[in-house]
Amino acid sequence: MICSVKQSLSTPLALSDLLRSKPSLPKQRLLSLPEIPALNAPRSSLSASRRPLYISAVQGLGFGGKLVETRPRRVRFECQAYEADGSENIPVVSDEQAKSDAARKLKIGIYFVIWWSLNVVFNIYNKKVLNAFPYPWLTSTLSLAAGSSMMLISWATRMVEAPKTDIDFWKALAPVAVAHTIGHVAATVSMSKVAVSFTHIIKSGEPAFSVLVSRFLLGEAFPASVYLSLVPIIGGCALAAVTELNFNMIGFMGAMISNLAFVFRNIFSKKGMKGKSVGGMNYYACLSMLSLLLLTPFAIAVEGPKVWAAGWDAAISSIGPHFVWWVAAQSVFYHLYNQVSYMSLNEISPLTFSIGNTMKRISVIVSSIIIFHTPVQPINALGAAIAILGTFLYSQAKQ
Repeated sequence: MICSVKQSLSTPLALSDLLRSKPSLPKQRLLSLPEIPALNAPRSSLSASRRPLYISAVQGLGFGGKLVETRPRRVRFECQAYEADGSENIPVVSDEQAKSDAARKLKIGIYFVIWWSLNVVFNIYNKKVLNAFPYPWLTSTLSLAAGSSMMLISWATRMVEAPKTDIDFWKALAPVAVAHTIGHVAATVSMSKVAVSFTHIIKSGEPAFSVLVSRFLLGEAFPASVYLSLVPIIGGCALAAVTELNFNMIGFMGAMISNLAFVFRNIFSKKGMKGKSVGGMNYYACLSMLSLLLLTPFAIAVEGPKVWAAGWDAAISSIGPHFVWWVAAQSVFYHLYNQVSYMSLNEISPLTFSIGNTMKRISVIVSSIIIFHTPVQPINALGAAIAILGTFLYSQAKQ
């Protein structure tokens, strides 16, 4: 191993040499040297060492010190160097790259904060509307209609570039929209019958449905850690359901159906949307529009305009003009929080998104309990905590 580098002169320097001399190199400058195998070394030794050398000091020395006539000089180098610890290259991060990474992390952080905040606001206003106007089919339809209208206006005014779609895109999107519509309506039906916190506790069991459907219908195999993570999810949801003070079977089944529907939505989305260029904001906009077309006739058939008119009058007389704002708020915030979640999915990994979704449920459960003064028994809270912990463990094991 080379341990030092020095430059020495066999003869003193003349004054003219000093006038022509160039500034010396810094003493502590790291340079990466290419690999130079020994000429007479065997092949085995050449392939064994792949570590680069780095110069740690370079010095130039002259003997004597007198300034005399110029003569040919012989230069001798002594090198102080060290061997790298590994064969990989040392990464060099420029200031621009560091700033870009910091800006990306800040952007993702802002997405998460907006996503959670909008979701909390939506759930609060959605529950207020359903308490005064217990018609979940119309409420679900209004949520999709508001988002579709917002995106159509954005495309018409060129605020957002309209996506380029074809018939194959809409065919691939159709099963995704069917599953999304069922999941959206089922979740709204659940929240019309039970507390928001209970609905989201049951919905935290979605990973269990995902594993079971993928295993028995698609034939996918998972490591043992994934199956073990389902134990606290199922056990926590069961404990929370058994100890729920205001348990309602329709509300419970609505949350379970929503879990199953959203699992199929994710499966159809992964299979049908491969190779499609539409993503993020525009993808969810197209999904909302197609879901609106599918949901509207069913909403009219199940509830109907006469029932809606009577319920609307009763809500206005009971709540006042504020009820109109509640309906508008829940419709707009539903679209916004879903839109931001799809936009954040383009920027982060599925694992980070899964963890963010788990934290979102925690924020919704806690905020709804505080705002609506939902009575919670300690054993019920323990079941919720176990289920959410299982969801977090699942997201880790899945990777």
